[in-house]
Amino acid sequence: MPEGDTVWHTAATLREHLAGRTLTRCDVRVPKFATVDLTGQVIDEVVSRGKHLFIRVGQASIHSHLKMDGSWRVGNRPVRVDHRTRIILEAGPIRAIGVDLGVLEILEREHESEAVAHLGPDLLGPDWDAPLAAANLAAQPDRPIAEALLDQRVLAGIGNVYCNELCFVTGHLPTAPVAAIADPRRLVSRARDMLWLNRFRWNRCTTGDTRQGRQLWVYGRAGENCRRCGTRIRRDDSGERVAYWCPACQV
Repeated sequence: MPEGDTVWHTAATLREHLAGRTLTRCDVRVPKFATVDLTGQVIDEVVSRGKHLFIRVGQASIHSHLKMDGSWRVGNRPVRVDHRTRIILEAGPIRAIGVDLGVLEILEREHESEAVAHLGPDLLGPDWDAPLAAANLAAQPDRPIAEALLDQRVLAGIGNVYCNELCFVTGHLPTAPVAAIADPRRLVSRARDMLWLNRFRWNRCTTGDTRQGRQLWVYGRAGENCRRCGTRIRRDDSGERVAYWCPACQV
């Protein structure tokens, strides 16, 4: 499931392969932008902002959002292309394809910031602002913690995996109100630490144990024993997002 760390890692991988190269093919398979051809222009940089990714090419910016199932694949040709492909970029022997992208649009580079102007502080951004993120989080004290953490306007980069894991390590039920958080600054700093430590991994880890099946505290572990107390992990999928928690550790 793509979250801020996955997008950051994706941007770093694309940047490693494409930055400084000239496009030899640009095939956009989204009707609104199908006539756009950036062939012959140089890819200057690839950056992420929360869960958004920008490939800057000349005066244009290729903006994508992975949503639930999207991905970018890059490497020496051939990289497989199928009906899920939304864009193909080639720079000599390098091919990058965007697959099942939830958002793909070509923007004027000078206006790309408008697409992410609504976002809160980026957990993996160079301008990360913990006091502002904490203030955003505390602004609606009656709001459920999980709902607030998943709101990208509060802070950008947290998805459902990190949301559930953060609630566990801070001892709060996902449904508890934000007012229950004694130190919002500490919570957002913990969130930043989690994403920062996972930014080079495809398989994220929040427990400190990277062995298969040991990486997460509660997410995806319904019915299994809590790693701390042994109580069975519970799951609730009645809302928009699935929640996991330990009824003994999270009160």
